[in-house]
Amino acid sequence: MLEYTDYLKIFIALLAVVDPLGAMPVIAAMTAHNKASDLKAIARTVALSVAFILLIALYMGEAVLVFFGISISSFRVGGGIVLMLMSLTMLQGKISEIVQNKAEAKEGETAQSIALIPLSIPLLAGPGAISTVILYAQRSKDLNHYLMITLDIIVVASLLWCVLRATSWLSSHLSQTGINVGTRLMGLILLALSIEVIASGLKGLFPVLARNA
Repeated sequence: MLEYTDYLKIFIALLAVVDPLGAMPVIAAMTAHNKASDLKAIARTVALSVAFILLIALYMGEAVLVFFGISISSFRVGGGIVLMLMSLTMLQGKISEIVQNKAEAKEGETAQSIALIPLSIPLLAGPGAISTVILYAQRSKDLNHYLMITLDIIVVASLLWCVLRATSWLSSHLSQTGINVGTRLMGLILLALSIEVIASGLKGLFPVLARNA
């Protein structure tokens, strides 16, 4: 089990990747014509779906890597690059196409049920969030470690549910500039975390780097 401060970092990383506030304008546009009762159902479905997807990644991610013969060090470098690309886009106040591309956004405008696709996948629980969970899960084999990350995921999903329930109110009270500032701040944090992940992966692939550090 890691230090409690490490689990706080994992929580911040997950919150930065999921970024409910940054995705809020997209969510508001997709749910603009839904009734209040429908919005409650969408919020509940999205929060539960995101939590379920990330928990699957937490408990089965390692098995998937083993199945494909991918070392954790290689996955750290690849996942770190994905997180870095996302963070660079967030620093521009935008949503990365890694999260949702134009085709997926267009599909979301016409789909009858948007709670699972594209809101849960790939907008919120996309490659970046899944990679983040798998990367941090590999830091320890202790059961308490997995339980603490489970708690992080549940808290992130709960905050996501709160944001979704308050989307209409937040959209009317937060300016686009305010949302962009928050997105850029989370992007900066995510950039720093992604560099740490890549550095850790490179040390695993090239042990000489760890000896010279």
